[in-house]
Amino acid sequence: MTDDKELETIKKEKMKDLMKKTETAKKPSEPITVTDATFKEIVEKNPAVVIDCWAPWCGPCRMVSPIVDEMARDNSGRITFGKLNVDENPDVTGNYSIMSIPTLLVFKDGKLVDRIVGAMPRPMLEERINRCIC
Repeated sequence: MTDDKELETIKKEKMKDLMKKTETAKKPSEPITVTDATFKEIVEKNPAVVIDCWAPWCGPCRMVSPIVDEMARDNSGRITFGKLNVDENPDVTGNYSIMSIPTLLVFKDGKLVDRIVGAMPRPMLEERINRCIC
């Protein structure tokens, strides 16, 4: 009988630890900075990821940026948004043949499921992203 009580105590402690870890591992509510070094881990670690490939000199990129910020806030915990500066990260840019910016790369379970090229209004972006991720 003591073994059952002991097991139950261990289970409760493990559950508490799991709950704490889950609380501290909340999804970001703003886009995270993505680099050549962090790209693979971010895409593989999160079930749904949208990477905004941009450059500071790009006018359309500056139009899309606040939309991506809003979508990151509104989809926190569901979709991880990231921003990758194409001028500073040639490996990802080359590996995904990014020729025009802004380009949004949409990943589900570590696989590229869509590529959205060019600026467009939020409703159109959301529809494309949700179609691929849901």
